[in-house]
Amino acid sequence: MDRITPWPGPMGRPPPDIPATSRGGDDRLFAALDLGTNNCRLMIAAQTAGGFRVVDSYSRMVRLGEGLQRTGQLSPDAMARTLDALQACADRLERKPVHALRAVATEACRRASNGETFLHRVREQTGVEIDIISGREEASLAVESCANLLHDPRFGQPRSRALLFDIGGGSTEIAWVRTDSGRKTESLIGYLSLPVGVITLSEQFGPVHALDDQVYRRMVAHTRELLRDFESVHRIGSEIRREQARLIGTSGTVTTLASLILNLPRYARAAVDGSLLPASSARLAVRTLQKMGFAGIERHGCIGPDRAPFVLPGCAIFEAIHDMWPIEDIIVADRGLRDGMILRMIRKEGMPAAPRRSVRPALLRRGISFQHSMQATGS
Repeated sequence: MDRITPWPGPMGRPPPDIPATSRGGDDRLFAALDLGTNNCRLMIAAQTAGGFRVVDSYSRMVRLGEGLQRTGQLSPDAMARTLDALQACADRLERKPVHALRAVATEACRRASNGETFLHRVREQTGVEIDIISGREEASLAVESCANLLHDPRFGQPRSRALLFDIGGGSTEIAWVRTDSGRKTESLIGYLSLPVGVITLSEQFGPVHALDDQVYRRMVAHTRELLRDFESVHRIGSEIRREQARLIGTSGTVTTLASLILNLPRYARAAVDGSLLPASSARLAVRTLQKMGFAGIERHGCIGPDRAPFVLPGCAIFEAIHDMWPIEDIIVADRGLRDGMILRMIRKEGMPAAPRRSVRPALLRRGISFQHSMQATGS
């Protein structure tokens, strides 16, 4: 169950005075914090008549789940990095008149034997109270964040089903969703919290800088095998053959692939969120990344050295998903748990909330030559 709390300030300090113009109405601020296996993310948003607008955001790669695959525990170094990031979040929260805060932790804290102990330490040191959520809740929040994309007429005729995936650091969440475009509603049919993420996969299969094609294919095969039971239960393939299923990806993996296809020199959310990515182009982008090698991936302006170790493991998970469920196009969403939490908090306040709209149409359908983009990106 959601635990939405007023933000009292770090260590119980009183919140800053809220100007009269910010009490209630469209200026009310909500904050959402997502502590994942790889990243710590904060969003502060103002409630508006149409939903919300982002006032402040923060993201830092903390690698909280580093070594978890081997030891079953959060390491001292990983906890120290994460505490630094969470203190930065608490400082940002203290500077804003935040009405309510929802803070959640996902797979690393779910799996680690010292996860609860660490979050108690976080509360003592920063004043931020973080709940560990289930895989089902994680999938449900991802669906909520992408709701308007599921019903977007830009993507063709309405379909009755959608398959959403979110490739994280320690797990991959997959949601099988029933959609009604006439009523603009969606409901979760089933979900899978796959114990495979970009950190866990890279640790399981060895150093990423030495990843060859044979090891990469083993990553894909290992992940694909874990999907078979979900397909057996839900018969998603039959809906795909009837052309009744959409595929939507919310992870950094698919946004990176879209960036390559768009030939962006630097990552730009406005160009990527809400794009329609042809699956054949995504596969070709993966092959291009493999040809680049680790050094080339590090140098790419949309990736960089911090994220480089996790790109090919993420691609392996994506290819396993698409091998199992070969839908022609992928809707790309640069949004996630924070968006879903903000929308839920606004809804609980009794005000209708529309998800953030993508500010660009489906750019990948606008006659962009994928081959030209790849040549310009280089290897």
